[in-house]
Amino acid sequence: MKIICLGWGSLLWKTGPLPVSGDWHADGPFYPIEFSRVGDNGELSTAVCLNAPLVQVFWALLAVDTLEQACEALRQREQIPPERTDGIGVLISQGLPIGPLAEWAQQRQIDAVIWTALPPRIAHNEGQIPTIDEAIAYLRSLEGEKREHARNYFVQMPLQLDTPYRRAIKQQLGWGA
Repeated sequence: MKIICLGWGSLLWKTGPLPVSGDWHADGPFYPIEFSRVGDNGELSTAVCLNAPLVQVFWALLAVDTLEQACEALRQREQIPPERTDGIGVLISQGLPIGPLAEWAQQRQIDAVIWTALPPRIAHNEGQIPTIDEAIAYLRSLEGEKREHARNYFVQMPLQLDTPYRRAIKQQLGWGA
């Protein structure tokens, strides 16, 4: 079974226990991604954000035999508690493709696609999409190691993931190249 993982955040440079086989590829599908989730370590991480414009994400083949192994590896990498059922997205590509992700997968003869499906979060409110002003105010409020961690996360993000929030953060905080 050919299983791939989509990536648009720290998975790209810090895979941890995710068994990636080979490199991350930059020709993934287009997804609505934005800097919209306050991470557990304080960074403003990228997440699927239905209010965001589409950007081309990355993908990597996983060295696993089953979809269950792939999902468990991603759950462990993302530190998603086992009782949380909404943290991993899955698409099984069988039959006639319906929708852009299924079509993209079938064109590449991919059997299954997984991705991190944690929602946007600000001020401990799961599912709440921060405004650009809220995102920047949050980042400005950080100090010391937390601020440095958030800045490092931001500057390591591939330039391909060019979003409105990224441009605003770069302009207002001076982060990035």
